[in-house]
Amino acid sequence: MTDTVITNNVLNRYLFEDLSVRGEMVQLDEAYQQIIASKEYPVALQKLLGELLVSTTLLTATLKFEGSITIQLQGDGPVSLAVINGDHDQKIRGVARWEGDIADNATLHEMMGKGYLVITIEPRKGERYQGVVGLEGENLTQVIENYFANSEQLKTRLWIRTGELNGKAHAAGMLIQIMPDGTGSAEDFEHLEQLTNTVKDEELFGLEAQELLYRLYNQDKVRLFEPQPVVFHCGCSRERSGAAIITVNRTEINDILAEEGSVSLHCDYCGTTYSFNESEVEELFINAQSGDKTVH
Repeated sequence: MTDTVITNNVLNRYLFEDLSVRGEMVQLDEAYQQIIASKEYPVALQKLLGELLVSTTLLTATLKFEGSITIQLQGDGPVSLAVINGDHDQKIRGVARWEGDIADNATLHEMMGKGYLVITIEPRKGERYQGVVGLEGENLTQVIENYFANSEQLKTRLWIRTGELNGKAHAAGMLIQIMPDGTGSAEDFEHLEQLTNTVKDEELFGLEAQELLYRLYNQDKVRLFEPQPVVFHCGCSRERSGAAIITVNRTEINDILAEEGSVSLHCDYCGTTYSFNESEVEELFINAQSGDKTVH
């Protein structure tokens, strides 16, 4: 293994050199905390968003091109939507929509009702791909493993944990996957599954990758690659909000100004609200007519 020392909010890739199995490990605190702080999410929904965040980060790490992966859950239960988007640079964001009360210990199916998992892969160059599977399994981990078994046909196992460390929310996870070149054996994979099953929450949340991987796999030859930072990145801005306003019929905008005194756009991903008063809205439309897209 390398001597790389990491901090939290990182993704680590590793390879079992003699077993034709690859692995990934992600540890998140601040990035996760920023997502669940944007709204007053129920406890169970915070946990689900953490699981989605870990899953998306692990899946994004398998991309062999520049682009993004979006994992979303849709259902007819109290939670109608839960979605996390991440790209090859590990810039992530997420949001969920719900109605009514949700018990702290609510299960995936109690929250989502009858629903499905949608995984969308969008390369910067090339065709967009979307896979849809039912919510088959007791939890999100099993649902995604079923997705891999049915869609990717690559033997894959995930371990996803959410909880607290030192009083702060943490989300972390591991993935092992048989190499797609066909050289990996079921026996080798089962051996690594059994070892990874022993990982504890506090180890996943608090140990650096090098130490954790040594604890789990000290009898195997593991190559640990350079870590990749994971950051919360919403992408919203005042300029984008202004650009959205001028796409709305001017009469409708004037009605909002007359009633509210300003036009406000709220970002569900980060909780930021952008407000424009009457003179600022007027400037937006004047600039749009003149071809100047600058928003002051």
